[in-house]
Amino acid sequence: MTRRTAFLHALSDFLLALFEVLAWWAVLAVLWLVFISAVDALELVLGAAVALVGAVAARAARRAAGAR
Repeated sequence: MTRRTAFLHALSDFLLALFEVLAWWAVLAVLWLVFISAVDALELVLGAAVALVGAVAARAARRAAGAR
């Protein structure tokens, strides 16, 4: 494997991981918004932060389970 192909492989792995976390974040953030009754700025910030934590945990759990 050349340096270029190694770099491209690492870049594609990074982009796939980033896309997976963003997809999980979007799903969890939408669920958060669906389940709360009133939306204000604090709840949006808190929901986005908690959804990000959940997205990272979901990716880690999926990787630990061996799925790829």
